[in-house]
Amino acid sequence: MTPMTIDTFLPLLFWLLMGVAMLAYVALDGYDLGVGMLLPLAGTDAHKDHMVASIGPFWDANETWLVMGVGLLLIAFPKAHGVILGALYLPVAVMLMGLILRGVAFDFRVKAQAQHKPLWNFAFFAGSLITSLAQGWMLGRFVTGLAETPPAYAFSAWVMLALPAAYVLLGACWLILRTEGELQQRAVVWAKAAWPGLVLALALVSVATPLVSDTVRERWFSLPNLLALLPIPLATALALVALRALLNSHRVAGPKGKLCWAPLLLALSVLVLGAFGLAFSLYPYVVLDRYTMWEVASATESLKFIAVGAVLVLPTIAGYTVFVYRVFGGKTTALRYG
Repeated sequence: MTPMTIDTFLPLLFWLLMGVAMLAYVALDGYDLGVGMLLPLAGTDAHKDHMVASIGPFWDANETWLVMGVGLLLIAFPKAHGVILGALYLPVAVMLMGLILRGVAFDFRVKAQAQHKPLWNFAFFAGSLITSLAQGWMLGRFVTGLAETPPAYAFSAWVMLALPAAYVLLGACWLILRTEGELQQRAVVWAKAAWPGLVLALALVSVATPLVSDTVRERWFSLPNLLALLPIPLATALALVALRALLNSHRVAGPKGKLCWAPLLLALSVLVLGAFGLAFSLYPYVVLDRYTMWEVASATESLKFIAVGAVLVLPTIAGYTVFVYRVFGGKTTALRYG
């Protein structure tokens, strides 16, 4: 086994940090995108206001992790950054349009006159949906190594539909945690409705991934990799079953809803397990079957300098995130702007 040196360690460190940042984004911004996609299902304007208020203190800060992940890709792996964003410039532009539309709608819907409010509600929903679909397409293209084949495009299209399903489930679980009364009961119903879609999406993606990538297939089904990977799908299946069973419990919603936090925790655990599986499949590539992290990493001197900044910035962002969630924890109150 080749000993680890600073030249090999730093690219690995930044590869891991980039993965953590993107996972944090998907987990944190995923639930508020899900809330946006659920907005049309709310029964009253009061419920819609309550749903938007539940993500009000968090949604903008959550996007910081996306900037961090893309920034780490640019400064640590500039060649891969050019290749990835060059191939995905159109869905990236669509995603940014969705994020802008969502941000504008978030602020304008509160100030809008009554006759204009449905328009901004729809804009908030549309921005959330557009952003989720674009991210799903990009994830599918990334997992297939940006391959230009019909199976790769079909796989990307399926992931494009699967990711919004995961976000909707996260959003429903978030509302179970943050709301009470009728809206919380509605959120339980939405979570139950989203659960089969997510399970089917995960199953089909798991089947299709080794079919569209020879590298992934060889890694998944060769020994001892198969034994090392096996706990991930087993734990994922267990978390999904536990989540669905919990949604039937009176301890989740209502006056006795002491476990209202558990569905969100289980849903997030599914995402974390999926991220472990993805990292296992992609390592050591930045672009699957094209570039390893060591082939496209910046110079070691540059990575040393960047590492100092990362050591300062990442804990700051993480600390701020924890602080915001502690300050604005608990059940959501009415949406108010000064």
